[in-house]
Amino acid sequence: MRPPLFLLTVFCFALLTGSDSLAQIPPGIPEINEGKEHMARNFRALSSAVLVLGSLFGLMGGLRVYQNWQMGKRNIDVEVAGWFGACIFLSLLGLFLSSLYQVPT
Repeated sequence: MRPPLFLLTVFCFALLTGSDSLAQIPPGIPEINEGKEHMARNFRALSSAVLVLGSLFGLMGGLRVYQNWQMGKRNIDVEVAGWFGACIFLSLLGLFLSSLYQVPT
């Protein structure tokens, strides 16, 4: 006596769907996810601290350029270009790091 086709189909379906629950997580994946969560938690605070430090150093660089200009050094183009380049670099660094670590800004 053969089992009905319906029972055989249900048994095979249950066997195939149950095998996914027996699959193991590859080693290292939970640690990677934990590190990603830790990075996302601390990224905003770290980026704010870097922006504050960058603004302080930017003000100091601007004051240095202003002082050299007031002292009569008219060839300050290199210092202005370096100061402006540092400001652009700090602005783009935050965007680059947020896309690298996949943290929404």
